[in-house]
Amino acid sequence: MSDEKRLSTTQLAKLRGVSQEQMFGQLTALGLIEKQEDKWQLTDAASAAGGVYLTGKYGQYVAWPEDFQVPTATAKPEAAKLLTATVLGQHFELSANKMNYILSELGWIKKGLKGWLVTEQGLAMGAEQGEDSRSGIPYVRWPEKITRNRALKDNVDNIKGVDKPKTDTDKMDSFRHKFEATHRTTDGHFVRSKAEMLIDNWLYMAEIVHAYERKLPIEEEMYCDFYIPTGKVYIEFWGYENDAKYQARKQEKLAIYQKYNFNLIELTDKDVLNLDDILPRLLLKFGVQAY
Repeated sequence: MSDEKRLSTTQLAKLRGVSQEQMFGQLTALGLIEKQEDKWQLTDAASAAGGVYLTGKYGQYVAWPEDFQVPTATAKPEAAKLLTATVLGQHFELSANKMNYILSELGWIKKGLKGWLVTEQGLAMGAEQGEDSRSGIPYVRWPEKITRNRALKDNVDNIKGVDKPKTDTDKMDSFRHKFEATHRTTDGHFVRSKAEMLIDNWLYMAEIVHAYERKLPIEEEMYCDFYIPTGKVYIEFWGYENDAKYQARKQEKLAIYQKYNFNLIELTDKDVLNLDDILPRLLLKFGVQAY
């Protein structure tokens, strides 16, 4: 078919008697086009349906066959349920870039040479890997239910600075609330033991960005001792070896780490006395270099 018989999306909207916004919305919901870096991109489904890229006075644009019929929403129900980072960002009132970095921080995607790649944890959340049909840059799509995921919503709230009251499950963690965080570290954190203070100080002096008592990105209510965004590494310091309740809690936490296949480093009192030798070796296994 010649270029003269192709219509821009705006022309297609006029021909079908709908607004430009409605047409772009329909095509997006059906998974035929996606906006990436402020440019509309065709999906594989759109290319198969005859969509092409043409170049006009104002640059490249998406064009359609003159007889192109926009499918109804019921023609491809699954496509409407898959959301890009752009759509997720619109839902949470954040940019697509910030949305991707939140998803990365949760461990659901990872940065590729270009674009984003879904991880095993992301696949478990229902994500699908996509690839731009023109540039080949990878991206990830998400099921609509992800907008209701508690871990994602908590991280979005944290990024946006939303204060949240303590929940009953927060109060149920007796070990976290039994010991007050009174030990001040070099970087200003308040931790609950001298051993944790030594670990925190070591990470700070090694210039490794870390968080203390971060909630794990899961539905279960569980907090790690330390979290290192680079490498998505969790650190647990195990003390109170003679406390039966503590040991039971330790086994519960280990089961969760194993369930979600999280990167975990376990430290004991003996390890804390030799952090310079122990931690660099353990961190390197997850791609985190110290010094």
